[in-house]
Amino acid sequence: MTKITFILREFLTWQAILDITLIAVGLFFLYRTLVRLGTWKILVGILAAFLVFTLANLLDLEGIEWIFQNLSHVAVIALIVIFQPELRKLLEKVVSLQKKKSLSGVDDLVQMVALSLMQLAKQKRGAIIVYPGKEPMQEKLSGGHRLAAEPSLPLIMSIFDPNSPGHDGAMIIEDNRLTNFGVRLPMSQTSRLPEEYGTRHHAAMGLAEQTDALVLVVSEERGSISSFHNGTMNPLGSIEEITATIKSHNVQENFLDLERLGLRDRRTFVPLLVSLLIAAVFWTTLVTVNRQVVAKALTLPLEYSAPGEGLLLIGEKDEEVRVQLAGPKSEIDSFVLSQPTVKVDLSNMVEGKQTILLSGENLRLPARLSFVDSKPAQIVVTLAIMVKKSVPITAQLVGTLPPHLKINKVKVIPSEVQVMMPPPKRGGKPLSLSTTPVYLNTIEDENRIFCKIIAPPTVQPVVRPWQDVEVVVEVVEAGK
Repeated sequence: MTKITFILREFLTWQAILDITLIAVGLFFLYRTLVRLGTWKILVGILAAFLVFTLANLLDLEGIEWIFQNLSHVAVIALIVIFQPELRKLLEKVVSLQKKKSLSGVDDLVQMVALSLMQLAKQKRGAIIVYPGKEPMQEKLSGGHRLAAEPSLPLIMSIFDPNSPGHDGAMIIEDNRLTNFGVRLPMSQTSRLPEEYGTRHHAAMGLAEQTDALVLVVSEERGSISSFHNGTMNPLGSIEEITATIKSHNVQENFLDLERLGLRDRRTFVPLLVSLLIAAVFWTTLVTVNRQVVAKALTLPLEYSAPGEGLLLIGEKDEEVRVQLAGPKSEIDSFVLSQPTVKVDLSNMVEGKQTILLSGENLRLPARLSFVDSKPAQIVVTLAIMVKKSVPITAQLVGTLPPHLKINKVKVIPSEVQVMMPPPKRGGKPLSLSTTPVYLNTIEDENRIFCKIIAPPTVQPVVRPWQDVEVVVEVVEAGK
């Protein structure tokens, strides 16, 4: 099967189409949010880093792969911290699925606002009027005064009178009422607006970047009117343009409405198409890399299970083995991360020397991985029958007593312990266990010291674990 045939076969499933579509939609809304907030350049950097990682995977550049794999978790946390405002904004946008309230029958108010803006522009009196959108904006605002008044042309004109205490702030229109005035808006954190624009325009852009509110601004320097929405600024030169902008913002909107998303606009359609292409390339690369069959050699530790009752593993034994596996690269990588071991089951083996042939069963491989070979291909273990026996315990004395003292008696309590051990060899030296060291140079009088038992690995206690023993050292004056 060729690579192209493999990719086409993987594409022609509903899971693949749904997967790519969801990735593309996520990229599209992430792009719109970042562009609106002016942080799209960071996204370009992330995409460039991802491209490098993809090429490293395709070309098997192990150094780059190692760097990405070891830094990826830290990078994810760093990106969450860096993009915290953007991610919050994106989530707010996704969950704001409710429709706006219908504002039909408010043409008189729209005309009144448009007329007031035109009059303010002719008189070169600065003004900011805000129409909230679906997204919450209260936490973005500060200051201001509660109004809750029926709108009228004289009231609007008086609010933005240069002698009015709140004329430098924004007026909020919500539910056909003037709700607040003198409100301070957040300043723009981007460089979209040229430096010649004043504080009003940068404040309007700041709110338009962080929420979906419509902000209308009158410039007192130029006598011009502008609208700010979704991080963009548009000039308004007539009453008709102003009313059309307000009505377009006030109509019922649906989150997935094509008109609202602007899919018929080339500026929106092109990013959506690019998002779809990136999602397809990402998915294809992921499938190609992760499902590419490779062979890899691993050095793994050997893990021996407990032998059957009455038997003990004795003699030298292998500690590790080098195995070669084949399968999809992603499966092998996941298997390595699970810290596998080669398990040797001794529970069903009998006394004597046993030869064990290693296979995939000793590794408990996932279904898509296969065992190719191992070095050594087999291991040899020796099991001995265990006998129960009482063995004496000898105190291990280290060093010498002070010159004026001598040992009168040394006693170990208990003096012996029952153990399981291989049968002793004929003519062999009787087995004796010892304690951990007792240092005589620290003894001045009769001492009682608790010690551990030291035993060969072939000797095991009947009652596990090994119990502590008490060593009693009696001393007397050297002249006695």
